[in-house]
Amino acid sequence: MGGKAHSEAMAAAWANLRGLPYQTLAALFAADADRPAALTRRITWPVEPGSEAETGMLIDFSKTHLDEAALAAFEALTTASGFDAAREALFGGGIINVTEGRAATHGALRGSGTPAQVEEAEALLARMGMLVEAIHEGALGEIKHCIAIGIGGSALGPALAIDALTRDLALVDVHVVSNIDGLALEAAFRACDPATTLIAVASKTFTTIETMTNAASALKWLADNGVEDPAGRVVALTASPEKAVEWGVDETRVLPFVESVGGRYSLLSSIGFPVALAIGMDEFRQMLAGAKAVDDHFRETEGRANAPLLAAFCDQYYTRLRGCQTRAVFAYDERLKLLPDYLQQLEMESNGKSVTADGSPVDGPTAAVTWGGVGTDAQHAVFQLLHQGTHLIPVDFIASIAPGDDLDPAHHRILLMNCLAQGAALMAGKASDDPARAYAGDRPSTTFLVEDCDAAALGALIAFHEHRTFANAVLMGINPFDQFGVELGKAIAKQIESGEGEFDPSTRALMAAAGLA
Repeated sequence: MGGKAHSEAMAAAWANLRGLPYQTLAALFAADADRPAALTRRITWPVEPGSEAETGMLIDFSKTHLDEAALAAFEALTTASGFDAAREALFGGGIINVTEGRAATHGALRGSGTPAQVEEAEALLARMGMLVEAIHEGALGEIKHCIAIGIGGSALGPALAIDALTRDLALVDVHVVSNIDGLALEAAFRACDPATTLIAVASKTFTTIETMTNAASALKWLADNGVEDPAGRVVALTASPEKAVEWGVDETRVLPFVESVGGRYSLLSSIGFPVALAIGMDEFRQMLAGAKAVDDHFRETEGRANAPLLAAFCDQYYTRLRGCQTRAVFAYDERLKLLPDYLQQLEMESNGKSVTADGSPVDGPTAAVTWGGVGTDAQHAVFQLLHQGTHLIPVDFIASIAPGDDLDPAHHRILLMNCLAQGAALMAGKASDDPARAYAGDRPSTTFLVEDCDAAALGALIAFHEHRTFANAVLMGINPFDQFGVELGKAIAKQIESGEGEFDPSTRALMAAAGLA
């Protein structure tokens, strides 16, 4: 089905959803004592490769306003949107990035794709693994530090994974630098010894101005501090290996990834080299295994039983049916403090669109604004608005059952108590004769519990949100794999640099004040 018939089916499905009656969370729980069991999903994976023992992730959607009528209506929307065909195209190498004429093959990185795509991904992973092992064994001399330079998807994912997984031990001390502000690069310089530092330059095109400017400064820093062959300390992570070689990187230290892996979906490609350098290839492969478990669930599970699709139902319910403009993510685990930053790009760059995949105007809001923080800090900063403010904001809570510290177990017990208490309080509220002390309640949340915040769990969380983002896009009929919105500002910056552009009076005045005119 396509064209007019597809549009009419989508419109009818959305009209049905908009006509559904509203029920409070209290009413939904009162009507169905088994609601938590019906709306909790669990995705599992082996504790270690080859093990029959399983660990996993539990997601409780019961504190959302989805009822049986809404679930059935969203399943009808799933059919009308052509979700099954889109999902098969995703894993089958179809051209689903229609504006750029590309497939989206990030699933193949962890074995979820066509045999040819998976074989190519495994070969590139093996190439990366050999370089990581060689560096650990001293092939480039003693390497204690790595400055990983990238921006956007080339930095946010590695920064998240390195921060999450190297709290106990880092085989190499990695510093991720993305900002063109020289203060960011200088901070990395101060933390590293140039005599034992490797530079990893991550850029899909190997032309990104922020990345390449930072890379040139990093090479100068090495040279200025007595490193005889600075270029010999560079590893390039790119989909344009010929550009890296032209820039001066020896081809043996160029780690390619394929053009059909988008930047914000690229962490588990060679973009993850700094992560593998820091944690080792065995742990990196555990990330792949966790992601593969979610891939398998997403690919093989239908309708409301499919956890990422069910999350998309929640997202669409609150964004399109309840008018929520934001979604908050709070990680009750210090190891996941950068997860909200990572999800901001994944979700907002993917689905922040105003036209459908065929170029027609969208008929409603698309991506919500993703924001968040880390618990319990956020409770003393923004939760006042969540509980008593005028905005309705769906919240995701993410926590690990196992602690990440060796301190008194009271620390982790209090952390988990606070996480669960916030979801309960948002839903229940509390009446009071004093309006300033009254809580309206009926505020939704979803809770993610991983058994431990290890490499596999992180890979699972990443894949979950990739598929959630994709499912949202299909339900809205948009393309989540292009990002033309980031290009205009770059083009105007180049015009300012060249002095050839025509600018409005405000921009001209600001250029003069900043010394750019």
